[in-house]
Amino acid sequence: MTSATATPTSGRDAVAPRLAEHTRLLWGVCYRMTGSAADADDLVQETFVRAMERPPARTDDPWRPWLVRVALNLGRDLLRRRRRRAYVGPWLPAPIETGDEASPPSVESDSTEGRYDLLESVSYAFLVALEALTPLQRAVLLLRDVFDYTVAETADALGVTEANVKTTLHRARRRMAGYDRARTIPTRDLQRRVRGALERFVLALAAADLPAIESMLSESVRAVSDGAGEFHAARVPIVGRIRVARFHWNITRRRMVGVSPSADIRLLNGLPALIVEMPDGLRGEAKRFVIRADVDGDGRIVALHSILATRKLSAVS
Repeated sequence: MTSATATPTSGRDAVAPRLAEHTRLLWGVCYRMTGSAADADDLVQETFVRAMERPPARTDDPWRPWLVRVALNLGRDLLRRRRRRAYVGPWLPAPIETGDEASPPSVESDSTEGRYDLLESVSYAFLVALEALTPLQRAVLLLRDVFDYTVAETADALGVTEANVKTTLHRARRRMAGYDRARTIPTRDLQRRVRGALERFVLALAAADLPAIESMLSESVRAVSDGAGEFHAARVPIVGRIRVARFHWNITRRRMVGVSPSADIRLLNGLPALIVEMPDGLRGEAKRFVIRADVDGDGRIVALHSILATRKLSAVS
């Protein structure tokens, strides 16, 4: 029997192991909810703080539903605040390392019967598509179509009616229709094509071969840079083969002359991406950044994303 004089510290010590069992799940939910590894870290920590300070009334019941409910509500609040704040330049999701696995680290490895599997649901294309949803739509879609919650479980987690869940999911799926028409599933074949495109792109940049760079890009290629106001970056997306090629060619000429950066291609969000470490730390220039690409069926690059903001790279070792 628990002593009536148990100290708060001893109570927290008893709760901590039960919370640790759910860290991977909660982090996966929070990352998909926010598209930010740093925010996911913060949300999981805040969820655990609330569990220790104000635990559920029935501590003998399973903790998972209660913890997911708290984390999702915190995530919805964070999204609302984020959308009210001005952001310098385009916003991109934070990359995470997924390794050569069927599901990424810090995410449950169990498969789901949902509409999207766990690896696809951390792909860049999926996370970018989620940005078109309201916070409630995003939460409903993730619970129903990724984590395979029932309508009743979703309603309980979000504090809404089952009818509201069904209506919200219908609207969320309608907004995801564009993504669904060209789904980005990180297959082995796609990983090979992306890796090949990135390797050729890097070689062309290193050789300052502008025609070669242009030949690798689709006519309507789109380049987006996220420096979050911390580093020099394009404030608007750059569109078109010639403009995108010249943009990256000019950056390479400015930053690479006389220096030897280190570059490594690793699987981030299910697909190969380039991680660059510069030997210098020029004012206003990112010393460390990630470049990732989307390719078409012919291996041409249709999108280039450059993630420079320090906070965005917290999950990339």
